[in-house]
Amino acid sequence: MPEKGRLTEPVSVHTGSLDTAAEEKRITPIAHIRTDFPTKFGIPRQPGLDGGLQGTIVFTPEYRVDEALRGLECFSHLWLIWGFSENEGRPWSPTVRPPRLGGNERMGVFATRSPFRPNGLGLSCVRLLRVQRASETGGAQGSTLLVAGADLMDGTPIYDIKPYIPYADSVPDAASGFAPDPGKQLTVDFPDTLLTRVPEEKRAGLLSVLAQDPRPQYQDAPERVYGMAFAGLDIRFRVEDELLIVVDVIPV
Repeated sequence: MPEKGRLTEPVSVHTGSLDTAAEEKRITPIAHIRTDFPTKFGIPRQPGLDGGLQGTIVFTPEYRVDEALRGLECFSHLWLIWGFSENEGRPWSPTVRPPRLGGNERMGVFATRSPFRPNGLGLSCVRLLRVQRASETGGAQGSTLLVAGADLMDGTPIYDIKPYIPYADSVPDAASGFAPDPGKQLTVDFPDTLLTRVPEEKRAGLLSVLAQDPRPQYQDAPERVYGMAFAGLDIRFRVEDELLIVVDVIPV
């Protein structure tokens, strides 16, 4: 799998107690994920909002060990602990402007899922579609994991993988604060002449991403044409009220 600069470097995580100096623990990526999003624009704002989007988890050579995956097929969903690699070197902020609030109101960083965090770690729950054994595919990258619903950019480093356990991890009556629902859904007008340029197996996922309104929530200019990189294509669209209109699909 192609490496992407800082993505393979260890990350320092600060630990310690109130009466001792903070210690640093270095963690190293065990894998990277391959997705259809080469940039942050258009990535679903939360995991699981689009089960049609697939990604492949490719382990680094040191962790390309089949025994480490034994029993994983028994679980339908996984927790991914990953890194906001594009934010490395940027300072953390104690308050941020959540897009859900229009970018106009500040909230504490620990009340949000902002990437501008002290340790830059993310947490996503994804659906495990299949453990793709190297012995079955003949892949030089070893066994890989095919997952659905990941909200991650292509090349994102994965630091750990844990099984999702419903009785322990699901809290049906939990409060959702200022993000009580996924937000509005747009109607998508995608002309057939343009949709045919998208590989058939990727169309459902793309349509779902567009319906979630990939624009920054503080932007609302109906005449503006946006471009979203997806699966080797540049998807050009504009939005009028609750209607998203695809105006072009350009190979890149």
